[in-house]
Amino acid sequence: MDVDERDHFAGLVRAVADERDQAAFTVLFDYYAPRLKSWLVKRSMRPDDAEELVQEVMAVLWHRAGLYDPARSSLSTWLFRIARNRRIDAERRARHRQLDIYEPLFFVTEAPGADTIFEGEERDAQVRAALADIPGEQMELVRAAFFLGQSHSEIASSTGLPLGTVKSRIRLAFERLRRVLDDPSEG
Repeated sequence: MDVDERDHFAGLVRAVADERDQAAFTVLFDYYAPRLKSWLVKRSMRPDDAEELVQEVMAVLWHRAGLYDPARSSLSTWLFRIARNRRIDAERRARHRQLDIYEPLFFVTEAPGADTIFEGEERDAQVRAALADIPGEQMELVRAAFFLGQSHSEIASSTGLPLGTVKSRIRLAFERLRRVLDDPSEG
């Protein structure tokens, strides 16, 4: 590309940047889009993917034409560098999307046996019974802290109780739960 052509394309980019000149952009698109697509396909990119990436590059030209500095590089160098970087980003994203057959989630795990299910249900029933025995004012605070996710300070603020009272009632509730669950005959 000779100096006159470089100056001509730099002027077209300036028109896009300053005036959003669609005719200038069309000339740039018609000249560079096929060259970018060909370059990308030669670098093992599928034609459809290359075309999509060219659209991205040309969108960058449209939206960021003011960033192009003809003193630093030719327009083709600038556009091909953008295309190269976008291609690398696309390859990285594609690598991360590939499934890892060694991912633990893909391994079949043995279904729990009837005894394990029964023990779990029995433990759940014990927890429910122990929770039912906690005094109401303590249970409200436990519910706010662990089921609603409120901090102790938020509970104190919403109930009007001192922070120390909130903490001690929750602690007492858990001590009672621990005793009952450790020795069900205490319930």
